[in-house]
Amino acid sequence: MRHWLIKSEPDVFSIDDLAKVKREPWTGVRNYQARNFMWKDMKPGDIALFYHSNAKPPGIAGVARVAGAPYPDETQFDPKSEYHDPKATREKPRWWLVDFEFVGKYSEILTLEAIKADSLLSEMMVCQRGTRLSINPVDPLHFKRACQIAKFKLPK
Repeated sequence: MRHWLIKSEPDVFSIDDLAKVKREPWTGVRNYQARNFMWKDMKPGDIALFYHSNAKPPGIAGVARVAGAPYPDETQFDPKSEYHDPKATREKPRWWLVDFEFVGKYSEILTLEAIKADSLLSEMMVCQRGTRLSINPVDPLHFKRACQIAKFKLPK
């Protein structure tokens, strides 16, 4: 099992939204490295820290799980979608995604400020200058530490 950090703006799609719908396709990723993480590296059962970006304050809001195998992102084929890609075809899709399912919500946001202040968590990619990927791999020790600070226990 691998660990990840996935980012979403809470006014677009929040941890509360994921809790309501239970499972959601992670559409609209248009960065090749982030796409490759979903397409080639993520496996069902992998677990992710759900990060609220462009928020006040930004930070980790909860935990999600990869809920299935990767498949083509349908938004690339829809000319009305802001994520439409005219170069993509059904025979040769360019953009892939996975579904995420809700695991749990932190009782309080683990803020970026708190993440940076922790000697272990400050090593995470989300703390590095210039790293703006919406999906990052996370070291299992960092995942465990984030949950420990947030007093969050993974359900069995």
